[in-house]
Amino acid sequence: MSTSLHSIQATKILKHMTEKGSITPVEALQEYNCMRLAARIYDLRKLGSIIEAQMVHTGEVHIAQYSMKGK
Repeated sequence: MSTSLHSIQATKILKHMTEKGSITPVEALQEYNCMRLAARIYDLRKLGSIIEAQMVHTGEVHIAQYSMKGK
């Protein structure tokens, strides 16, 4: 991953998960203007980050919530 918008977003998302415990697509969009959280999670996993996904119920829909393994 080169220094690009995607890598900048991925770095911010990794920091977010480290500091706050988890992130959802809604948070990624609101805080980092990231419309493709799953793609950034894929990038982070490819670089060696161990990230877990859990489906959470929010009102009428289920969404993915990502967190660092062991956090």
